[in-house]
Amino acid sequence: MNTKDVLHNLRIKNGLSQDELAERVFVTRQAVSRWENGETVPNTETLKMLSNLFNVSINTLLGSPRKLICQCCGMPLEDEMIGRNKDGTLNEEYCKWCYADGTYTYSDMDNLIDVCIPHMTKDGFTEEQAREYMKKMLPTLNYWKKYEQLSDDGQFDQFKQKLVEEINVLGIEGMPKVEKLNALVGAFVNLEYPLPSGIKAKFLDDGVTYLGAQLECEFGGERCFGVLANMDFILICTYEAEGKNPELVLYKKR
Repeated sequence: MNTKDVLHNLRIKNGLSQDELAERVFVTRQAVSRWENGETVPNTETLKMLSNLFNVSINTLLGSPRKLICQCCGMPLEDEMIGRNKDGTLNEEYCKWCYADGTYTYSDMDNLIDVCIPHMTKDGFTEEQAREYMKKMLPTLNYWKKYEQLSDDGQFDQFKQKLVEEINVLGIEGMPKVEKLNALVGAFVNLEYPLPSGIKAKFLDDGVTYLGAQLECEFGGERCFGVLANMDFILICTYEAEGKNPELVLYKKR
């Protein structure tokens, strides 16, 4: 699909007239018309504004001329999976799991491989094949090539360890100690919990990346513990397979 068609479709999908789109990105209606006729394309700064407005990558706006993959884990990137910078703009180099709000979430390649393997085995890889593939592929990606430049000198790892300590101090009955926390995107873990008032509520933002873990109950049974946290809160819940019948155990402001 060409840029002109992408822009036209996104404008219509978002219910904007050419005048309204022009106003949003500080151009004239005639400029929008020329984009949609294929006479011109937006300049770099306008593409950034359009990307932010429509919540799609610049690559998508340009008709997807290149295949995007996360430069930390190697996962193919679609618009809804792309990580965000601190200012909320999309960073087309990384997925939400590896780069959250301007923060790189992995500093240990082996840890990342351990997280990826269960997903790869669902796609037909054996564990051995998945591990061998990741060990060869990850060092070719920009994040690991430039790790010393991009590293935060362990600050994020220290923050994760502090969270782990805070969670374990809570002493939730039946919940084993948390050993590590991994990046989890809100849309995949934003469960709806029944409250004492009878209403159901969600506590997360689908577009935000959190730190979390799934733990088997020490007493056995079908229910698991789920742990989610960030700088502002700690949430602990239980649920059955695939997040069914969730119950909120604790929600604590930090």
